[in-house]
Amino acid sequence: MRVNLRRVCALAILAVTMPLVALSQGPIKSLVLSGYKGSVPVKQIDGKDYVEIDALAQLGNGSVSFNGEQVTLTLPAPSAQAAETEKQASDENFSRGFLRAWIEEMGTIREWHTALETAVRSQTPIRLSRLGSYQSQAATSLQLVQVAATTKADRRAAPLVSDEYQKMKQLNDAYLSQAASVSYINPDSLTDDPLNQSLNRCGQALESMAASGQFSDTSACR
Repeated sequence: MRVNLRRVCALAILAVTMPLVALSQGPIKSLVLSGYKGSVPVKQIDGKDYVEIDALAQLGNGSVSFNGEQVTLTLPAPSAQAAETEKQASDENFSRGFLRAWIEEMGTIREWHTALETAVRSQTPIRLSRLGSYQSQAATSLQLVQVAATTKADRRAAPLVSDEYQKMKQLNDAYLSQAASVSYINPDSLTDDPLNQSLNRCGQALESMAASGQFSDTSACR
Protein backbone atom coordinates (compact mmCIF):
# COMPACT_ATOMS: atom_id res chain seq x y z
CA MET A 1 0.00 0.00 0.00
CA ARG A 2 1.39 3.44 -0.95
CA VAL A 3 0.26 6.72 0.54
CA ASN A 4 1.39 10.30 0.13
CA LEU A 5 3.43 12.04 2.85
CA ARG A 6 0.57 14.21 4.10
CA ARG A 7 -1.59 11.13 4.64
CA VAL A 8 1.30 9.33 6.29
CA CYS A 9 1.83 12.16 8.77
CA ALA A 10 -1.86 12.25 9.64
CA LEU A 11 -1.92 8.52 10.30
CA ALA A 12 1.27 8.65 12.29
CA ILE A 13 0.06 11.46 14.55
CA LEU A 14 -3.14 9.56 15.20
CA ALA A 15 -1.10 6.46 15.95
CA VAL A 16 0.65 7.95 18.97
CA THR A 17 -2.69 8.56 20.63
CA MET A 18 -3.72 4.91 20.35
CA PRO A 19 -2.92 2.45 23.15
CA LEU A 20 -0.54 -0.30 22.10
CA VAL A 21 -3.10 -2.89 23.15
CA ALA A 22 -5.59 -1.46 20.70
CA LEU A 23 -2.97 -1.44 17.95
CA SER A 24 -2.49 -5.17 18.39
CA GLN A 25 -5.99 -5.79 17.05
CA GLY A 26 -7.04 -6.16 13.41
CA PRO A 27 -5.30 -7.48 10.29
CA ILE A 28 -1.74 -6.41 9.53
CA LYS A 29 -0.95 -4.77 6.20
CA SER A 30 2.18 -3.11 4.91
CA LEU A 31 2.93 0.57 4.29
CA VAL A 32 5.69 1.64 1.90
CA LEU A 33 7.03 5.17 1.55
CA SER A 34 7.68 6.12 -2.05
CA GLY A 35 11.42 6.46 -2.53
CA TYR A 36 12.39 4.61 0.68
CA LYS A 37 13.36 0.99 1.23
CA GLY A 38 11.42 -1.27 3.57
CA SER A 39 7.93 -1.11 5.07
CA VAL A 40 6.10 -0.79 8.38
CA PRO A 41 3.10 -2.73 9.67
CA VAL A 42 -0.33 -1.14 9.30
CA LYS A 43 -3.13 -1.97 11.71
CA GLN A 44 -6.77 -1.49 10.80
CA ILE A 45 -9.08 -0.46 13.62
CA ASP A 46 -12.71 0.48 13.09
CA GLY A 47 -12.09 0.73 9.36
CA LYS A 48 -9.15 3.15 9.71
CA ASP A 49 -5.45 2.50 9.15
CA TYR A 50 -2.79 3.26 11.79
CA VAL A 51 0.99 3.00 11.95
CA GLU A 52 3.41 3.49 14.83
CA ILE A 53 5.08 6.86 14.45
CA ASP A 54 8.49 5.66 15.65
CA ALA A 55 8.49 2.85 13.08
CA LEU A 56 7.51 5.31 10.37
CA ALA A 57 10.30 7.71 11.33
CA GLN A 58 12.80 4.87 11.30
CA LEU A 59 11.66 3.74 7.85
CA GLY A 60 12.13 7.23 6.44
CA ASN A 61 15.40 7.89 8.28
CA GLY A 62 13.60 10.73 10.01
CA SER A 63 12.93 11.92 13.51
CA VAL A 64 10.03 12.59 15.88
CA SER A 65 9.88 15.58 18.23
CA PHE A 66 7.32 16.64 20.81
CA ASN A 67 6.35 20.16 21.82
CA GLY A 68 3.53 20.14 24.32
CA GLU A 69 0.57 18.52 22.55
CA GLN A 70 2.17 18.88 19.13
CA VAL A 71 4.02 16.03 17.43
CA THR A 72 6.36 16.75 14.55
CA LEU A 73 7.49 14.04 12.15
CA THR A 74 10.44 15.06 9.99
CA LEU A 75 11.37 12.95 6.97
CA PRO A 76 14.26 13.78 4.63
CA ALA A 77 13.60 13.87 0.91
CA PRO A 78 14.28 10.52 -0.78
CA SER A 79 17.66 10.31 -2.45
CA ALA A 80 17.97 10.54 -6.20
CA GLN A 81 19.26 6.98 -6.21
CA ALA A 82 16.23 5.69 -4.32
CA ALA A 83 13.91 7.54 -6.68
CA GLU A 84 15.69 6.04 -9.67
CA THR A 85 15.43 2.57 -8.14
CA GLU A 86 11.69 2.99 -7.75
CA LYS A 87 11.36 4.22 -11.34
CA GLN A 88 13.26 1.19 -12.59
CA ALA A 89 11.03 -1.16 -10.58
CA SER A 90 7.95 0.53 -12.03
CA ASP A 91 9.39 0.26 -15.53
CA GLU A 92 9.59 -3.53 -15.17
CA ASN A 93 5.80 -3.77 -14.69
CA PHE A 94 3.04 -3.41 -17.26
CA SER A 95 1.14 -0.15 -17.15
CA ARG A 96 -2.58 -0.30 -16.45
CA GLY A 97 -3.52 1.23 -19.80
CA PHE A 98 -1.34 -1.22 -21.70
CA LEU A 99 -2.80 -4.22 -19.87
CA ARG A 100 -6.32 -3.00 -20.59
CA ALA A 101 -5.58 -2.62 -24.33
CA TRP A 102 -3.72 -5.93 -24.38
CA ILE A 103 -6.59 -7.87 -22.80
CA GLU A 104 -9.02 -6.24 -25.24
CA GLU A 105 -6.85 -7.32 -28.19
CA MET A 106 -6.52 -10.90 -26.92
CA GLY A 107 -10.29 -11.12 -26.48
CA THR A 108 -10.85 -9.89 -30.05
CA ILE A 109 -8.37 -12.42 -31.44
CA ARG A 110 -10.12 -15.22 -29.54
CA GLU A 111 -13.48 -14.17 -31.02
CA TRP A 112 -11.92 -14.07 -34.49
CA HIS A 113 -10.41 -17.54 -34.00
CA THR A 114 -13.70 -18.93 -32.71
CA ALA A 115 -15.54 -17.59 -35.77
CA LEU A 116 -13.02 -19.26 -38.10
CA GLU A 117 -13.03 -22.50 -36.13
CA THR A 118 -16.83 -22.62 -36.11
CA ALA A 119 -16.95 -22.13 -39.88
CA VAL A 120 -14.39 -24.88 -40.47
CA ARG A 121 -15.95 -27.42 -38.13
CA SER A 122 -19.52 -26.78 -39.27
CA GLN A 123 -18.44 -26.67 -42.94
CA THR A 124 -20.03 -23.24 -43.27
CA PRO A 125 -18.68 -21.27 -46.26
CA ILE A 126 -15.52 -19.44 -45.16
CA ARG A 127 -15.85 -15.94 -46.55
CA LEU A 128 -14.18 -12.61 -46.01
CA SER A 129 -17.60 -11.07 -45.39
CA ARG A 130 -17.94 -13.28 -42.30
CA LEU A 131 -14.44 -12.83 -40.91
CA GLY A 132 -13.41 -9.38 -42.14
CA SER A 133 -15.03 -7.49 -39.27
CA TYR A 134 -13.04 -9.53 -36.71
CA GLN A 135 -9.78 -8.79 -38.51
CA SER A 136 -10.59 -5.08 -38.71
CA GLN A 137 -11.43 -4.89 -35.02
CA ALA A 138 -8.28 -6.82 -34.07
CA ALA A 139 -6.12 -4.48 -36.18
CA THR A 140 -7.64 -1.45 -34.46
CA SER A 141 -7.15 -2.97 -31.01
CA LEU A 142 -3.52 -3.76 -31.88
CA GLN A 143 -2.90 -0.09 -32.67
CA LEU A 144 -4.25 0.82 -29.22
CA VAL A 145 -1.87 -1.72 -27.65
CA GLN A 146 1.10 -0.12 -29.41
CA VAL A 147 0.06 3.41 -28.44
CA ALA A 148 -0.47 2.39 -24.79
CA ALA A 149 3.04 0.90 -24.44
CA THR A 150 4.83 3.31 -22.07
CA THR A 151 6.98 1.23 -19.70
CA LYS A 152 9.93 -0.94 -20.65
CA ALA A 153 7.83 -4.05 -19.97
CA ASP A 154 5.05 -2.70 -22.20
CA ARG A 155 7.43 -2.08 -25.08
CA ARG A 156 8.90 -5.58 -24.81
CA ALA A 157 5.51 -7.27 -24.76
CA ALA A 158 3.87 -5.23 -27.54
CA PRO A 159 5.73 -7.01 -30.39
CA LEU A 160 4.61 -10.38 -29.00
CA VAL A 161 0.98 -9.24 -29.07
CA SER A 162 1.59 -8.16 -32.67
CA ASP A 163 3.03 -11.62 -33.41
CA GLU A 164 -0.18 -13.21 -32.13
CA TYR A 165 -2.23 -10.95 -34.39
CA GLN A 166 -0.06 -11.84 -37.39
CA LYS A 167 -0.40 -15.57 -36.69
CA MET A 168 -4.17 -15.23 -36.58
CA LYS A 169 -4.18 -13.22 -39.80
CA GLN A 170 -2.03 -15.80 -41.56
CA LEU A 171 -4.33 -18.60 -40.38
CA ASN A 172 -7.39 -16.67 -41.49
CA ASP A 173 -5.88 -15.89 -44.93
CA ALA A 174 -4.80 -19.51 -45.43
CA TYR A 175 -8.31 -20.85 -44.91
CA LEU A 176 -9.89 -18.10 -47.02
CA SER A 177 -7.51 -19.03 -49.82
CA GLN A 178 -8.22 -22.73 -49.37
CA ALA A 179 -11.97 -22.16 -49.38
CA ALA A 180 -11.69 -20.26 -52.66
CA SER A 181 -9.89 -23.13 -54.39
CA VAL A 182 -11.52 -26.30 -53.04
CA SER A 183 -15.07 -27.35 -52.31
CA TYR A 184 -14.30 -29.36 -49.17
CA ILE A 185 -12.21 -28.62 -46.09
CA ASN A 186 -11.73 -31.28 -43.46
CA PRO A 187 -13.67 -30.07 -40.37
CA ASP A 188 -10.84 -31.34 -38.13
CA SER A 189 -8.07 -29.71 -40.14
CA LEU A 190 -7.41 -27.00 -37.53
CA THR A 191 -6.51 -29.58 -34.90
CA ASP A 192 -3.31 -30.64 -36.64
CA ASP A 193 -2.54 -27.32 -38.29
CA PRO A 194 0.97 -26.23 -37.13
CA LEU A 195 0.09 -22.55 -37.49
CA ASN A 196 -3.04 -23.00 -35.37
CA GLN A 197 -1.02 -24.83 -32.73
CA SER A 198 1.55 -22.03 -32.71
CA LEU A 199 -1.23 -19.47 -32.35
CA ASN A 200 -2.64 -21.32 -29.34
CA ARG A 201 0.77 -21.66 -27.65
CA CYS A 202 1.48 -17.97 -28.11
CA GLY A 203 -1.94 -17.01 -26.76
CA GLN A 204 -1.46 -19.13 -23.64
CA ALA A 205 1.99 -17.63 -23.01
CA LEU A 206 0.65 -14.09 -23.39
CA GLU A 207 -2.26 -14.74 -21.03
CA SER A 208 0.11 -16.09 -18.37
CA MET A 209 2.39 -13.09 -18.80
CA ALA A 210 -0.49 -10.62 -18.53
CA ALA A 211 -1.70 -12.35 -15.37
CA SER A 212 1.75 -12.05 -13.78
CA GLY A 213 1.96 -8.32 -14.56
CA GLN A 214 5.61 -8.57 -15.60
CA PHE A 215 7.40 -9.35 -18.83
CA SER A 216 8.97 -12.78 -19.24
CA ASP A 217 10.80 -13.79 -22.38
CA THR A 218 9.01 -16.53 -24.33
CA SER A 219 9.75 -18.33 -27.57
CA ALA A 220 6.11 -19.39 -28.01
CA CYS A 221 5.23 -16.32 -30.08
CA ARG A 222 8.23 -16.41 -32.42
